[in-house]
Amino acid sequence: MKTNIPNWLASRKRQILRRLDKSKLGDCSQPVLRARNIHYDISQRIRGLAFGGIGAFLLLARKIGLIDAIDRKLSILKINLPYHDSDHVLNIAFNALCNGECLQDIELRRNDAVYLDALGARRIPDPTTAGDFCRRFGAESINRLQDIFDDVRLGLWQQQPPSFLDQAIIDVDGSLVETTGQCKQGMDIAYNGVWGYHPLIVSLANTREVLRLVNRSGNRPSHEGAADALDRAIATCRRGGFRKILLRGDTDFSQTQHLDRWNQDGVRFIFGYDNKANLKALGESLPERLWRRLERPGPATPKTAPRQRPENVQERIVRERAFENLRLNWEDIADWDYQPHACQRPYRLIVLRKNISRQKGELRLFDEIRYFFYLTNDWNSEPEQIVLAHDRAESNYEEPTHGANGRCHQENLIQQLKNGMHALKAPVDNLESNWAYMVMTTLAWNMKAWAALMLPQKPGRWQQKHRAEKAWLLGLEFKAFVNALVAIPCQIVRQARAITYRVLAYNPNQAIFFRLVDALRW
Repeated sequence: MKTNIPNWLASRKRQILRRLDKSKLGDCSQPVLRARNIHYDISQRIRGLAFGGIGAFLLLARKIGLIDAIDRKLSILKINLPYHDSDHVLNIAFNALCNGECLQDIELRRNDAVYLDALGARRIPDPTTAGDFCRRFGAESINRLQDIFDDVRLGLWQQQPPSFLDQAIIDVDGSLVETTGQCKQGMDIAYNGVWGYHPLIVSLANTREVLRLVNRSGNRPSHEGAADALDRAIATCRRGGFRKILLRGDTDFSQTQHLDRWNQDGVRFIFGYDNKANLKALGESLPERLWRRLERPGPATPKTAPRQRPENVQERIVRERAFENLRLNWEDIADWDYQPHACQRPYRLIVLRKNISRQKGELRLFDEIRYFFYLTNDWNSEPEQIVLAHDRAESNYEEPTHGANGRCHQENLIQQLKNGMHALKAPVDNLESNWAYMVMTTLAWNMKAWAALMLPQKPGRWQQKHRAEKAWLLGLEFKAFVNALVAIPCQIVRQARAITYRVLAYNPNQAIFFRLVDALRW
């Protein structure tokens, strides 16, 4: 980092803190938004780019060997006129990094001469060409592209501290992707009446990377193809050096025909298990002395002065209008050995018994008991540890939550893929081309995680701060990430052998951004 950059950042920080100082309000006789004489003009010499952080992610792709690996191994295009495979893949990923929501938004990028200059490109593919590139993919080439991503991420994992490789936690879930088209090959009607596709997402809870994405027809069950996707993810984590592996999924992914094989391979698992009649009968017949009360951790202690809790408006309206309402009274937990029909040996079945009060207005109707089951090969942990999600330390990205309830983080990840970066869409004309589009757009999300892993973490007094910055970046929602590290207004200056990005505006995250750029350049 240039010596003047920390001074510039500190100066800008002091300036903004002075302007935000509540003890110096200035003239309060007029509204704060008081600009009146506003004019627009066109700069003849200075050329700016709203998404000035995009250059850092081109550096990232080059630094970790992603560009070279795609061009050597993907082999979609037979002739490069003028685009290479990596140009197409990064074009779609960078569109998402620049707040693009669909293929048509690429047209904004290709008509922005400053954006082209910033990436050193004469031109980039237009939306039609990008869609045609997606249509060239088959299942084999899509898996090959995901294998390339895996090869790249291995190098990043192995640069982390040794504790990072202690345990890989792999989550699996599916999600419905609706489409309004009527002629898209492979689409079908789902259980809820929605037409579209049903992609499967396998992710690494440690860094929230997407390890595998498999597109399927809309009417296919959630578990279809999950075992193969999990096997690929397990193989990747083993190659990456993880010493232990934990699989997690809900009741749709119990995968009983594969449990013996995973258990023999040393893979731990925690899967939800269907509430079947025989299991419910076992729970009802279990002696009361074998149950114990489950105490969930309370809310975190506030760092500021305690505040009065506001009125629960929703609860009040439910009572006033005598709507039927369910309230949890208490939870008990127990466990026993259970052998599924498809398994050759028993496993540990954790049962959660919930006492739920059914109310109507102020009247309490009756209490009902509901059972929830979890199947695992973890014989050492306490039942509470297997069920509950232990809070992730804010400054330690190496210790993700490992209980079954910790899988809720993948629900947030899927929502980011669907609504944050709009990766789970079907803009092309068949199942495999839409699958390819999803995989290439999801690369933008993975690059967020890779940028966090590339942040240097040197021993000494700054170590704890740097660990906290990694955890912060890994946990960011996609829009917040784009606003923090990509949407940085820059002046683009093309010189003989360099492209200079001159930052034109300050935001509080630029110290992290410049540390990342330094790590990528040297």
